[in-house]
Amino acid sequence: QVQLVESGGGLVQAGGSLRLSCSGSGRTIRNYAMGWFRQAPGKEREFVATISWTGSNRYYADSVKGRFTISRDNAKNTVYLQMNSLKPEDTADYYCAAKTGLTSIISAEYGHWGQGTQVTVSS
Repeated sequence: QVQLVESGGGLVQAGGSLRLSCSGSGRTIRNYAMGWFRQAPGKEREFVATISWTGSNRYYADSVKGRFTISRDNAKNTVYLQMNSLKPEDTADYYCAAKTGLTSIISAEYGHWGQGTQVTVSS
């Protein structure tokens, strides 16, 4: 088992930036594909980004392409989500997740989840 804890959320104006971190404990995350998902009030959980074991493969939702960057540092047991050019529609609770095998955009395929960190983007 791996335990995940997100941090770095907060309040930011539109056009600003935030960097989210996801720190793993227990099992190392180096053998897991990692993902970021988000969920706004009244909406279902939405895929944001995913990254492979080595970081060589990265995939993004169309809504964040060109603005968000997912990365990982396995030595630090940490995954990051750099969010630039933030928009009000990015407001949500952001969750880090881990899965065995290949990257995936399907939340149900991830077996380990953090508790989330809130991101609020004001106009």
